[in-house]
Amino acid sequence: MTTRINLLPWRETLRKERKRQFASIAGGVVFLMAVVVFYAHLHIDSMVEHQNARNALLEAEIAKVDESIKEIRELETKKTQLLNRMTVIQDLQTRRPLSVHLVDELVRTLPEGTVLTKVTQKETELELEGMAQSNARISAFMRNLEDSAWFSNPKLDVIQAQDKAGDRVSKFVLKVKQLAPDAVEKKKTGEAQ
Repeated sequence: MTTRINLLPWRETLRKERKRQFASIAGGVVFLMAVVVFYAHLHIDSMVEHQNARNALLEAEIAKVDESIKEIRELETKKTQLLNRMTVIQDLQTRRPLSVHLVDELVRTLPEGTVLTKVTQKETELELEGMAQSNARISAFMRNLEDSAWFSNPKLDVIQAQDKAGDRVSKFVLKVKQLAPDAVEKKKTGEAQ
């Protein structure tokens, strides 16, 4: 008699054991991969949230800076306006005595028999309208203006002869330049030499 050993159940058991180990390892690997993917997902989400928070902070700071820039521009505009006002006020302060000199000098240069009816000033040019008893008085007025330290270049624009209440009068319009105080000083020193 021969003994027969049946190896079949042993191999089948070994095969089942290997399948079970493979399934365990595969399950462990799948579980481990799921944990790694979940952790990576959480980590990336946390990085995105952190970056979004930083972006929000930067946007808030940019908004503050934009507001500051707007305020600075408004202040610069106000500064420019104030400087312009100061310049106008200073210009008026320096020109204030010029009006007094203008009227005073017009009275001094106006010969007898001549009357001014209208005085118009555009910057440094004066337009003088008036009436005189004769053309000679208008010529004398123009010479007086030329000789004055405060005026220069008198030019006669219009002269008309009119009868007024039985008297013959000459109506005139002439233009003359008013000199600035520094030009007046130069003219005075030029005459003195």
